[in-house]
Amino acid sequence: MIDRYALPELREVFGEQHKLDLWLRIELLAVEALRDAGVVPHDDFERIRGAVGEVDARRAREIERESQHDVIAFLRSVTERLGPEGRWLHYGLTSSDVLDTATAAVLRDATRVVEGELQRLIGVVRRLALQYRDTPMVGRSHGIHAEPMTFGFKAAGWYAELLRDAERLARARDGIGVGSISGAVGTHANVSGGVERHVLAGLGLAADPAPTQVISRDRHAELLTTLAILGGTLERVAVEIRHLQRTEVAEAFEPFGSGQQGSSAMPHKRNPILAERVTGMARLLRGDALIGLENMALWHERDISHSSAERFVFERALGVAAYATRTLGDMLDGLEVDADRMLHNLAELGGMVYSEALLLAMISKGADRQAAYRLLQAAAKRAYSGESTFADALHADPAIGEWLSADEIELAMDLTHHLAGIEVTYRALGLDGAA
Repeated sequence: MIDRYALPELREVFGEQHKLDLWLRIELLAVEALRDAGVVPHDDFERIRGAVGEVDARRAREIERESQHDVIAFLRSVTERLGPEGRWLHYGLTSSDVLDTATAAVLRDATRVVEGELQRLIGVVRRLALQYRDTPMVGRSHGIHAEPMTFGFKAAGWYAELLRDAERLARARDGIGVGSISGAVGTHANVSGGVERHVLAGLGLAADPAPTQVISRDRHAELLTTLAILGGTLERVAVEIRHLQRTEVAEAFEPFGSGQQGSSAMPHKRNPILAERVTGMARLLRGDALIGLENMALWHERDISHSSAERFVFERALGVAAYATRTLGDMLDGLEVDADRMLHNLAELGGMVYSEALLLAMISKGADRQAAYRLLQAAAKRAYSGESTFADALHADPAIGEWLSADEIELAMDLTHHLAGIEVTYRALGLDGAA
């Protein structure tokens, strides 16, 4: 992650020293289990535990330049500070035991950071859904005015999807939270299940029931695709805010600081830069999901073609997801909603947004659906052309008057009726009666 978008807590989780310390912890837990099993003398274990201290990251990098193997470099940087007891480090283990198990702990902890940001965003969106439950606006389909709705109803849709994102992310965290201490081809030939259980218990991880040496990459692909789906939700909201902020719409605006500048050339500009930033980051997440899917197939089920890509993709994808989620949360928390403008836009077509209600009212009185449709469409065309207002066109057409009285037309064009049904969604989401 570049500094501009990096969250400090994720920098720590993905830090080089943290990774090496996890590797050392795995090795020490394995030696401890071997001590408990009577394989490693107790005094050797105590000398190892007392002497290794913190991994010297600088020394490990020096050795890696020669060995071209990061785990070997790590082990040599530790064992060169030990005597004969150093031979027990990495006893029966293979590199993937250390790498994949440490990666599982890192990804689990990093996912929790994203989950924290997501829970905050869910809370903000829930507030919007309740605060603007009764704030009318026009609903649009294909970008064209359709029927009345409320801004809170719009936010309730976001809320429902974000709840599903949280469920998916929790499942992906559980799926990725597995390690393996199973040896060179995953058969536990030289390292027992007891050693594995002890190491993984010390890290709070479950055991992969069927490792091949590496942990199967479907777990990692699930996490990355889940983050991409979350990105899709974030982009859904961000694109809607971008549309609502357009000059011609002007119904909602992302926050704009007192010293903020929107354009280097045009002082009047107030651009939706946060929403556009979220859109760009969603594209990154979709690309990273593809990497996860491509890493699933390995030669004879064990190679390291996934390794180089994962050194980039995990930190980037989780970092982008956390930052984008936080950014959208900040944006919505400070969102400026213009309820008057929403009401103005709702009235812009002079009541044409009630055409379906008028159609149903005519059908309920016995009119043929297609005939009624054509009559109402003709009234709308006269209003669009400027020949008449929509209401006047309705009242002036004797064919419509055969089915609907003036009072019935007025009743069909009642806003309260059109908004009453949103309670179905609020009840389904547990938001009815919520404060």
